[in-house]
Amino acid sequence: MNTLKFKSTIKCGGCIATVSPELEKLTQIKKWEVDLQHPDRILTVEGENLTADIIKNSLAAVGYKAELLP
Repeated sequence: MNTLKFKSTIKCGGCIATVSPELEKLTQIKKWEVDLQHPDRILTVEGENLTADIIKNSLAAVGYKAELLP
C-alpha cells in the first residue's frame, strides 16, 4: 500500500461531500481524508497502484485541484 499527500482546494465539509463520490469510486483507494485544519487542506490518500494523476483527474472532474507534496 502506498500513501500520497496533496495540497488541495478542498475547503469545507460541502467540498468533501462533492469529492467523496469521485474518490470512492476509485478501486485503488482504500482510505482517504482531508485535514481541513491545515492551511493547505492536506488530502491524504492510501491505496494500491495510486498515481498523482489519478487523484488530480478525479478532483478536477468536480472542480477541485490538488498538488502532490514531496
